Amino acid sequence: MKILFLCTGNSCRSILAEATFNHLAPQGWHAMSAGSHPSGYVHPRSLALLAREGIATEGYASKSWDNLPHTPDIVITVCANAAGEACPAYLGPVLRAHWGVEDPAHATGTDAEIDAAFLSAYLILRARIEAFLALPLDALQHDPQKLTAELDRIGSLMPV
Repeated sequence: MKILFLCTGNSCRSILAEATFNHLAPQGWHAMSAGSHPSGYVHPRSLALLAREGIATEGYASKSWDNLPHTPDIVITVCANAAGEACPAYLGPVLRAHWGVEDPAHATGTDAEIDAAFLSAYLILRARIEAFLALPLDALQHDPQKLTAELDRIGSLMPV
């Protein structure tokens, strides 16, 4: 199964999700990320955070959804609609879910406050990815309606 984490700029949240998913995923499951308007770079704080967490950062790049290497089976948008951010709509016959997370690239304040925003986004995404990977994936991949319901439920989870 191929998962696409999609946001606008593809520099922070979707990269964090892609790298974390690929770090934790079982064999046969793979994530990629893209943006509807890619920034053209991966935010250095995203890469630094992943490295601190022991997650490989090599090969990740900001890219457009127009240049995906594979057609995804599942598309998870991670933009924050509540913040007035326009969430891209992936067209195609895929399962869709929304896991909204505030964009740490827009965080302001001290270095510690900005780092805290990146850590918060990462922890939310990691908790949701871990919940997703704890599901009976072999069974659910043959039951799209139940899988979609689980993805939607997970999209509201917050780390404790």
